[in-house]
Amino acid sequence: MDKLELRCKECPRRAKAEYNDDTVRASLARLEDTIIFALFERVKFPLNPPTYDLLGDLVRETEALQFEAHRYDNPEENPFFPENLPPFSAPEYPFTEFLQGAGASININKEIWEVYFRELLPKFVKCGDDGNYAQTAFADLTLLQAISKRIHYGKFFAEVRFKEARIICEPYIRAKDKEALMKFLTTESVENTVVMRRVEKKVMVFGRELSQEHDFKGDVSILYEKWLLPLTKKVQVEYLLKRLD
Repeated sequence: MDKLELRCKECPRRAKAEYNDDTVRASLARLEDTIIFALFERVKFPLNPPTYDLLGDLVRETEALQFEAHRYDNPEENPFFPENLPPFSAPEYPFTEFLQGAGASININKEIWEVYFRELLPKFVKCGDDGNYAQTAFADLTLLQAISKRIHYGKFFAEVRFKEARIICEPYIRAKDKEALMKFLTTESVENTVVMRRVEKKVMVFGRELSQEHDFKGDVSILYEKWLLPLTKKVQVEYLLKRLD
């Protein structure tokens, strides 16, 4: 079969993404939709314990295929099993080198993986086994990748804040002052309240049908309050601590 090539005259192939406060916040808001829908798809199935005999291999094989398709050329994507991937090669597409320093390579997916199975799934998914192991595994993979992307987007937000106020931020970095960096990054109580309210509204709209069909009573805002927001802040601080390396 001949190779299919699509061209867009209006958009040059080498146009690059721009990251600023507005675009990063917009991306995080869109990821809320992705995460909520992915969670809804996962809770359609019970825990299905035999799924986890195959999920690790499924994720490794999927990431290897996605690596070949250059998914991980994109700095917004982080594999769960980077040690399973071939040696890094030059990206096929010249993504913007926005992230700087050693912090650009931060990957806390091992922690996300542990939290997901130890704490998050038991909170939202009912015990039981309906035999739908393959469907459950793919639902887990989709949700895991969406959560990972949201959390690691903290690197981009941290870089935006660094560029906006380097004079303020740099002394904290050199002093390795995590508490000061956390305060520098955000007015946490205000921002978190905005995110939580937005998520709650989306769940009310998106989850009506699911609540009726699957008796879904989980409070999705807890997903953000207990896991996503704290882990995002952790990534932000770790990124800044390595920003000058």
